[in-house]
Amino acid sequence: MASSSTCSSGSTTLCFQCEDSSNSVNFRNGWRLRSGKFAQLCHRCASVYEYGRFCETFHASDDGWRDCESCGKLVHCGCIVSFNTYLLLDFGGIMCTECSKKNFILARNRCLSDETPPVPTGESRLNATQTVLEPRYRPRVTELKLQNISIKPLFQKLLSASDADLALSRLVIPKKCAEAYFPPLSGPHKIPINILDTEGKEWNFHYRFWPNSRSKMYVLEGLRDYMVSKKWRAGDVVTFYRIEPGQKLVMGLRNTSAGSTNS
Repeated sequence: MASSSTCSSGSTTLCFQCEDSSNSVNFRNGWRLRSGKFAQLCHRCASVYEYGRFCETFHASDDGWRDCESCGKLVHCGCIVSFNTYLLLDFGGIMCTECSKKNFILARNRCLSDETPPVPTGESRLNATQTVLEPRYRPRVTELKLQNISIKPLFQKLLSASDADLALSRLVIPKKCAEAYFPPLSGPHKIPINILDTEGKEWNFHYRFWPNSRSKMYVLEGLRDYMVSKKWRAGDVVTFYRIEPGQKLVMGLRNTSAGSTNS
């Protein structure tokens, strides 16, 4: 990132990011600097900043990226551009402001409720679990290709940059979804898990959680061959289903970036 937004020649203004001065009339304010002034950005850089993709666009190879403990989205921590997009958790880790706001609303609604909801059982428990899923995790069934099998859609997740990293070859599973639909774990040691794709092929992965003080981050590991086969990329959508009866997990992929469907 450029260190100054003004040119030494005098009154000419440079874009704080790209140092372009050709369109200075249309410069817009960016983030507030430590001096109290705002970083001046050209139209292109300002548009990226206002859309909320500045760090993803210009700082993708920098250090400091961490996963939100709730949704797994990558956040660039320690950067002046994104300092107001996350909160530090009491017991370690970070949470993006979107998840923090949603959790606050849920907690407030619980406090305002005068009645204690009944404990759900059987099918009602499954329905209750589904109702608490955030909209981003509610699954679509358009990519399903298995025939003559009873399939229950569980949840979906938009793949982050770290989810699509072949070097990591792992998928962060949202905590609520992992604890609702995946096998219970007695400790942090990984366990083997077999999951079908939507064409009926079985894949062998490992499932575990990373302890983080009083919190946990659940991950599905060993996905490299699946990732290469399905050509999954950041921005694609992975969806989990369950075969009933039998409780077998199924994982499908919608390649949104390529405009096509894999599974």
